[in-house]
Amino acid sequence: MRKAAFALRAFNVETARAMDVASDPKIGLMRLVWWQEAIDKIYANKLIEHPTAQALSSVISESKISKAWLKRLVEARINDASREATDLPESIEDLEKYAENTASTLLYMTLQAGGIRSTAVDHAASHVGKASGLLLLLKSLPYHASRNRHFSYIPAKVAAKHGLLVKEGGRSEIHLDSREGLCDAVFEIASAANAHLLKARELADAVPSEARKALLPAVPAQVLLDSLSRVQFDVFDSRLARGILGKPPLSFQLKLKWYSWRGKY
Repeated sequence: MRKAAFALRAFNVETARAMDVASDPKIGLMRLVWWQEAIDKIYANKLIEHPTAQALSSVISESKISKAWLKRLVEARINDASREATDLPESIEDLEKYAENTASTLLYMTLQAGGIRSTAVDHAASHVGKASGLLLLLKSLPYHASRNRHFSYIPAKVAAKHGLLVKEGGRSEIHLDSREGLCDAVFEIASAANAHLLKARELADAVPSEARKALLPAVPAQVLLDSLSRVQFDVFDSRLARGILGKPPLSFQLKLKWYSWRGKY
């Protein structure tokens, strides 16, 4: 699965950063639409002069990865990029759906490339992806706030519960008047991510051994969760930006190797 994993992750990075590298949001959306069209061309056996697309084409020809999964991931990115900064998700379930359509879908494709079919591993992959997606959205809050002065990945219900939601001119916006309120909101979303990690690990005994390494993204998700806990869920704490997800690089690598060697995730 390694070749497929590298190609799929490169594809994920290309689509995830499309809006960030563009000087204009419209250009970012054009990049994502280009990837939609590129997927159609790949499945039509047309040559595309793009290294990631070529790697993806090679993997698809060998592994028969579902076109629907690739389309699903890009469409999720397009829908997310198309919304206004003040168009908040309503609930944590909305964030979970986005994580399912991106991070979980990436795992589904990796497992499909390895020819692994198992209901248990699909359920585990869903939970690992949701946990990873939720936590990475939390880690990115300061970055997105610096770009548009909004916290567009905090659901409206969570923001209202912790006193962060302000309605102005018929629109709902999140204002950071209380750092404590933000930490409480982050804690609530992180708790949902933790619940997904626990559910994924409850399924471990039913997951085929050859599939467990594909679920190793659970390890960095746990590392980030632990790092958030150490800083009392303050996403602006500078310690989160050190090393890898707030953990020294060597320590992170050893933890990852340990889980891999023991066949755990």
